[in-house]
Amino acid sequence: MAAWTWRFEKADGTEVQPAVEPEEFTTQGDAESWIGEQWKALLAGGADQVRLYEDATEIYGPMSLHADES
Repeated sequence: MAAWTWRFEKADGTEVQPAVEPEEFTTQGDAESWIGEQWKALLAGGADQVRLYEDATEIYGPMSLHADES
């Protein structure tokens, strides 16, 4: 079964430890729901962006955790 995981990064792509420890998710929807609930805490803890992986394959990213400032 596939495992969906997040990678947490600074704006320059450097990996950082997340302020909220994620689990391994069994579906993309579960992973996306979790990030939707935790993004503010992750941002406050020093992560600027995230990447979503299915096993070792990057699905998308980087996705900024900063609110749209337009």
